Amino acid sequence: MSHAATPISRVLGCDVGKTTIAVFDDATGRSLAIANEPGALSDFAAGLEATCLVVCEATGGYESALLAALLAAGVPAHRADARKVKAFIRSFGTLGKTDAIDAKALARYGKDRCAELARWQAKDRERLRLQTLVLIRRDMVTDRLAYANRRAAPGAEPAHARLDALLESFDAQIKAVDADINASIAQCEPVARAVKTLVAIKGVGQKTAAALIALMPELGSLARRQAAALAGLAPHPKQSGGTEAYRRTRGGRPEVKRVLFMAALSARKHNPNLKAFFERLVQAGKKPLVAITAIMRKLVVIANAKLKTANALQLS
Repeated sequence: MSHAATPISRVLGCDVGKTTIAVFDDATGRSLAIANEPGALSDFAAGLEATCLVVCEATGGYESALLAALLAAGVPAHRADARKVKAFIRSFGTLGKTDAIDAKALARYGKDRCAELARWQAKDRERLRLQTLVLIRRDMVTDRLAYANRRAAPGAEPAHARLDALLESFDAQIKAVDADINASIAQCEPVARAVKTLVAIKGVGQKTAAALIALMPELGSLARRQAAALAGLAPHPKQSGGTEAYRRTRGGRPEVKRVLFMAALSARKHNPNLKAFFERLVQAGKKPLVAITAIMRKLVVIANAKLKTANALQLS
């Protein structure tokens, strides 16, 4: 994503549904509904000027066709963080919820903040494929753990045979997806280089490197604090009057945090520098979980710095 300097003449809010999209035009105050299918979206995008800004939310991929049509037509768009938009709507005391109300709120959100909103850019096809495979693998591992716990629970004996067959199927499918992930990495030279760079960090393995590249493609182009914030690892202060509460990490991408947590556990044992860092924090009175979180933050900052250096060397 990037920020554009082109002046915006009007903002359109789009509340995306599976079959239809509610649109509100802040310049005319008019609302309309369009079908969420490529032909209708291409016609819609073709009728917009390049000085428009279209704002929508992430809706499980149903916004993809809209963003693709806008990109093809050269119309800037922003895919908003639903959490931020909901907080924006609540700030006006709005309690009702309809597609039209949400579309109008998205337009107002875009109008108020258009200068600071990142413009949508198409993802690289190979990286998008890798992201899909990584997310599918994550879901499979989560489901396998749930069924393994169910098998171990008291009273599960009558279903052991069925659960064993299911667990074997999960193992085979996870192994197959791992092979697909490795093949996807090998087919894309920039991704393969990035993975090689990341696995050189002690504590970061092949699976962790693939997940970081897939789920946080911005790595290597961010400032250190931006990298920590995007991963949800920036400590936010909580102070009121003379009370200084414990700082907590919030926001960011939860799937990236899960990947970094496992990497931090490994780094605590196998990375001498981070192991010493962990021990210093614990000896200073920090809770072990806080120290692990600090290692997670260190890892994402190191990964970002190493990829930035590798990219600079590649360009030189």
